[in-house]
Amino acid sequence: MMGLMASDETRTETRTEAGAQAPAETRTHARVDGGARETSAEAPAARAWTTWTTRLLIVGIVLAAMNLRPAITSLGALLEEVRDGLGMSGSVAGLLTSVPPLCFAVFGVTAPRLARRFGPGAVVCAGMVAITAGLLIRPYVGGTGGFLAATALALMGIAVSNVLMPVIVKRYFPDRVGSMTGLYSMALAFGTSVAAAATVPVTNALGGHWQPGLAVWAVLPALAVLPWIPFVRNRKAPTSAAPASTAQAATSPRPEGGQGADRPAEQPPLRITRSRTAWALAVFFGLQATAAYITMGWMAQIFRDSGVSAGTAGLLLAVIMVMGVPLAFVIPRVATRLPHQAPIVLVLGVCGLAGYAGLYFAPVGGAWAWALLLGVSNCAFPLALTMVGMRARTGAGVAQLSAFAQSTGYLISIPGPLLVGVLYQHSGGWGLPIALMSALMVPQIVVGVLAGRDRTVEDEAAR
Repeated sequence: MMGLMASDETRTETRTEAGAQAPAETRTHARVDGGARETSAEAPAARAWTTWTTRLLIVGIVLAAMNLRPAITSLGALLEEVRDGLGMSGSVAGLLTSVPPLCFAVFGVTAPRLARRFGPGAVVCAGMVAITAGLLIRPYVGGTGGFLAATALALMGIAVSNVLMPVIVKRYFPDRVGSMTGLYSMALAFGTSVAAAATVPVTNALGGHWQPGLAVWAVLPALAVLPWIPFVRNRKAPTSAAPASTAQAATSPRPEGGQGADRPAEQPPLRITRSRTAWALAVFFGLQATAAYITMGWMAQIFRDSGVSAGTAGLLLAVIMVMGVPLAFVIPRVATRLPHQAPIVLVLGVCGLAGYAGLYFAPVGGAWAWALLLGVSNCAFPLALTMVGMRARTGAGVAQLSAFAQSTGYLISIPGPLLVGVLYQHSGGWGLPIALMSALMVPQIVVGVLAGRDRTVEDEAAR
C-alpha cells in the first residue's frame, strides 16, 4: 500500500513537471511571494519532502492507527478475568467499558487547541507515549481505581490521536482523503482485531495471568512513537507533503499550527453548532460508537455466556473487528465517489439489525454468521471519519468538525456500555441488552442519511 501511494506521488510529480503548467512549488511561490521563482535550494527540499518524509508520515499514520483500539479490545477479551482479579461487579465492569467514550469526549475536544500550539505531529507523538505508559502500568497499579486511572491515561493518548487523524489527512493529503482515510481505518481495524484474537493465546503463553496478557500491548505504541519524532523536531516542515496539496497550502489557512511566524492569519472559528450536518454527523458518530464499544466491551462475554469457549469467543470478536480491515479501505473510497452516502449507511444498518436478531435467537448456532454481519455494521466508523473530511472544505473546518463530532459523539455513547452492564446484571441474561442494541440501530440509520447529504458545515454555519 505504501508503495502504491509512493508511486501515485511519483506519477503526480511527473505529470506536473511534464505538463504545460509550472511545477507545484513554483506556483506556490508565485502566489505567495508575488512571482518569486523557486530557488535551487528549495527544489531539493520539496522533492525530499515528497519522498522519504511523506513515506515516514504514512508509516506514522499506519502505526498510530493500529494503536487506537487494542487498549479496549484486549481488555474485552479478558474482561471476566479482570473482573475476578479486581473484584468488580457487573455494573462496575459496565462503567469500565464506558470509560473509553468518556475519555474520548473529554480529551478529544482539546486536540485542535493542542495541535495549533505544538503541531499535530507533536501531539500524536505525545499520544503514543501516553498509550504506552497507560498500557504498561495499568495491570500492575493495583485496585479498581488505579486500573481505571491508568486506562484513562492510555485513552487520553488515543483521544487526541482520534481527532487529529482526519486533520493530518486533510492537511497533507487533500487530494487523497478517501484513500488515506481508508488506509488508516484499515490499520485501525487490523490492530483492533489482532488484539481481540491474540490476547487470550498470548496470555496463556505468558503463564495464564491476565496482567502480562494486557501489559504486552504496550510494545506496539512504543514502536509507533519513532516515526513521529521528526515531526516533533521539525515543526516548520513544508506543507506540500503531496504535490497536489501545495496549491491548497498556498490558498488555505493552516490552523493546525507549528508553522512559525510565516503562518497566515487564522480565520475565525466556525459557529459549528449552527450546522445541522455537524449535529447529524455528531449523533451518527455517537450511535456507531455506542455499538462499537458495546461490541468491544461485551461481545466476547455474550458469546462466552452462550456456551462458547473463551478462545473461540475472542476469535469471534476478532472476526467482527477484522471485517473492518478490507471494508475500511473500500468504504471511504466508495463514499468519496458518491454525492450522497445514504446507500452505504442503509447497508451497514441492515447488516447490524440482522446480526443482532441472529444473536438474540441463535447465539451459538449462527455465531460466525452474526459475527460477520456485525463486523460489516461496525464499518460505520470509517464512513463517519470519511464524512468528516467531506463535510468541510478547509483544514480549519475539518479540525473543528472532527473535534465537535467526535467529542459530542463520544459523550452520546457513554451511557450505552454502562446500561448494557446494568441490564445484564438485573435481568440475568442478554435478551434486553441485545434488544437495546437493535433499537439504537434505527436512529443511527436516520441521522447517517442526514449526515451523508452533499453540503458543507462552512455554508450552514454562515447561514
